[in-house]
Amino acid sequence: MKGDQEFVKEVTSQMVDFSQWYLDVVLKAELMDYAPVKGCMAIRPYGYAIWEHIQQLLGERIKATGHKNAYFPLFIPQSLLQKEADHVEGFAPEVALVTRGGGEELAEKLVVRPTSEAIICSMYAKWVQSWRDLPLLINQWCNVVRWEKNTRPFLRTSEFLWQEGHTVHATEAEAEEETLKMLGVYREFVENELAIPVIAGRKTEKEKFAGALRTYSIEALMSDGRALQAGTSHNLGQHFARVFGIQFQDRDDELKYAWQTSWGVSTRLIGALIMVHGDDRGLRMPPRVAPVQVVIIPIIMKKKREEVLAKARELMQRFAGTLRLELDEREGYSPGWKFNEWEMKGVPLRLEVGPRDLENGGVTAVRRDTGEKSFVPETELEQCLPMLLREIQEGLFQQALRFRRENTRYAENFGQFKEIVVEQKGFVLAHWCGEAGCEERIKEETKATIRCLPLEEMDGGKVEGPCICCLKGRGKIVYFARAY
Repeated sequence: MKGDQEFVKEVTSQMVDFSQWYLDVVLKAELMDYAPVKGCMAIRPYGYAIWEHIQQLLGERIKATGHKNAYFPLFIPQSLLQKEADHVEGFAPEVALVTRGGGEELAEKLVVRPTSEAIICSMYAKWVQSWRDLPLLINQWCNVVRWEKNTRPFLRTSEFLWQEGHTVHATEAEAEEETLKMLGVYREFVENELAIPVIAGRKTEKEKFAGALRTYSIEALMSDGRALQAGTSHNLGQHFARVFGIQFQDRDDELKYAWQTSWGVSTRLIGALIMVHGDDRGLRMPPRVAPVQVVIIPIIMKKKREEVLAKARELMQRFAGTLRLELDEREGYSPGWKFNEWEMKGVPLRLEVGPRDLENGGVTAVRRDTGEKSFVPETELEQCLPMLLREIQEGLFQQALRFRRENTRYAENFGQFKEIVVEQKGFVLAHWCGEAGCEERIKEETKATIRCLPLEEMDGGKVEGPCICCLKGRGKIVYFARAY
């Protein structure tokens, strides 16, 4: 049928234009569509299903660590945001303001939340009175608005969805433990569920969250060689507690300021999924978060039409309680067109059921990650299908891990550093003295930023060495990259 070959031709090759490939895929796979408001998007059901799985799987981990979900207002009095100078300065360019309501000028402008520290801290000041109230462990799933100039679906939009945890503790040690614990939760989740290997580390003073004491992040490498910050966890210290008056009566009867953390991931994880695993035929979804894990496509011919359809429907019912399946029995589309469409959507496993499969007593299974075909006897389906999905999940992770390793290079000098950043891309390991001036010069000359100071020591014994920029000091190795 016409269109079988043209389907994929509508997607730009990654090698030709990676940015256009990305935009083609998010539209063609029906993850989103552009909304009338500049920088905003409508997340379509297939894209939102991915977010729902992220919510479920990450939400279970957040609750297992003792956190409870709550919800805080979308609107923040401008005076609350302005209480913390570093915080308001960090978000000022992205703030959206409400000046009128109900046809009248508001007595005080309202900020549409870019993040919730200000509104949540104002509530915590009321809720925290004694050491018995601590730790206070709260998380919320919500939307935020940041008036971005340059937007890209899922990666950077004016409105996006996320979760943000906000906790209160009695001591700095407890806050630091919480900060690193949640960073570990993010790392385990992203690697095991999204099949994306990440580097965990601390942000520089220049790159840390506005108002935080320390910021940690997980950094992933996209298949075009650029980095993406996939999640952050902040030790807020006592800054916000002092500004908003979050104090508690301690066991020694002294009134003390609390220590706080905040941490979050957003729908940019969907963008990471696309760019880490996708290929020129579209998405390749890790089975654990795939909206559809298995698609059943009947190969219908005039002979045995009803028998084939009956078998396909039987398989659908047979596994409906254990796997996320879709049966594509639409008329007017050839099997080849359907293959292309579901490959575009990245469904991990395709089951083809045709007259020959009926005669042989099984189905043909096709893996999206490798394209490998295999015949599976019907008696072995319960065992084989979950096994194939596990292999696909692990295979995607290992492929991404190999790519990261092959595209992580050590730079001996600034000339070599520039060459790697421009020509080879990927992560660059280099020594940095810790001075902001060197950090800024490197960014100006190469557009590469320090992604993180890794929590784990580097292999090869290159723990300290002269700064890649100024050649002074005994700098430690950090990760550089151009990033989204």
